[in-house]
Amino acid sequence: MFKDRLDAARQLSKALKKYEGQNPLILAIPRGAVPMGAWIADVLHGQMDVVLVRKLRAPLQPEVAIGAVDETGRAYLSPCAATLGIDPQYVKDEIKLQMQTLKARRRQYSQIRAPIPVQGRVVIVVDDGLATGATMMSALKAVRQHHPQRLVCAVPVASPDALAQIKPLADEMVCLHAPEDFMAVAQFYQQFPQVDDAQVLASLQTKFTA
Repeated sequence: MFKDRLDAARQLSKALKKYEGQNPLILAIPRGAVPMGAWIADVLHGQMDVVLVRKLRAPLQPEVAIGAVDETGRAYLSPCAATLGIDPQYVKDEIKLQMQTLKARRRQYSQIRAPIPVQGRVVIVVDDGLATGATMMSALKAVRQHHPQRLVCAVPVASPDALAQIKPLADEMVCLHAPEDFMAVAQFYQQFPQVDDAQVLASLQTKFTA
């Protein structure tokens, strides 16, 4: 469906074309969406920043999200968390662990520039895909607290279930594909390499000093 993340960003930017000229603020969810956010911001002549959220991982299955937490410590637990019978102490410990990562990343990013205010802006939150939708849900709730003029969620691909959960949280949902056979985000990319911290910092440095 997509050659790589930049191909997905190109296709998304076409779907977001109506926001060109409105100085939109593109908020990318690190790390995978940051190169995408930089591309979309360039095409729409907007600004790019990050929104920091972290997936809460299921015990013994770190690839499975049971929820997410934003950098204020506000946590969201998905309905599946209750069905798994997870020890509440595990959840508390996982939140604490992911908060440490969020704080470390904010320290890194703040060396480049303070967060761009979102109040009164057209804000487009971007990720490379939605599986459970937990991190996007947390991101949208966090951004909404700061009163954007318009809050848009933009993703190349999503599971139908995640899409249904996310739609009520945004003023507009832009999703290019929501296939019924969705199993993982990576299955819809020919190339889906890890994006490391050095790449994220390089993208932010370029955008923040442009």
